[in-house]
Amino acid sequence: MKSDLRNRLAEKMAGEITLSDSPGKALKKWRMSFNIPQAVLSEHLEVSPSVISDYESGRRKSPGTAVVGKIVDTILSIDEASGGKYINKFAKILYSDVDSDVIYDIHDYAAPVPLGKFTELIGCKTVCGSLSQDIYGYTVINSLNAITQLSSNEFNRIYGWSTERALIFTDVTSGKSPMVAIRVTPFKPRCVVLQGIEPALVHPLVPKLAEMDHITVLCTGMEVDRLIQVLREEPW
Repeated sequence: MKSDLRNRLAEKMAGEITLSDSPGKALKKWRMSFNIPQAVLSEHLEVSPSVISDYESGRRKSPGTAVVGKIVDTILSIDEASGGKYINKFAKILYSDVDSDVIYDIHDYAAPVPLGKFTELIGCKTVCGSLSQDIYGYTVINSLNAITQLSSNEFNRIYGWSTERALIFTDVTSGKSPMVAIRVTPFKPRCVVLQGIEPALVHPLVPKLAEMDHITVLCTGMEVDRLIQVLREEPW
């Protein structure tokens, strides 16, 4: 019998893919969240890699619920066969409460959002890295509380349902502490936004740490309440 965790996670994944306005993009998000190449997924499904590619790009008609269920089950089976790393990660999210004094806001997108558009919305300036990539969500985090209150395992909760996201750390003084915390934990975000600081005041170690993990780092001076409001109002 499959575990309650696996069933809940499967329902979450299948529901999001089926109900999404862009099912192929939602499918791609979950495949990437489990770090499974298209070729590996297609091999386990006994289809050609082009079938998965066509679903994800929208070139092929969106799969029905039965096909989505089979794809989700296969993704979870592949992860279980390699130790269940990502299933265990998502377990911490399914069975954990979010502390409001640590995580101010968290949201996951069903379809990819261009990082350039996202950062333009909240008035970011680039410290290092590329804006030519997509994200699937964001988390607004009280940097001091996250670092002082969360263990390394609990820190993974800030990633929501995908690491392909922007982590926005508030009230930053130099940016060093959040980047060090990210460096010593297993999961890495696409982007880190340092709120309340100008690029010139960012610690010189930050770009070096970001380069090691291929993370784009930006700064924004937008006030926290306004930043959350703007992000919540954007219909992505």
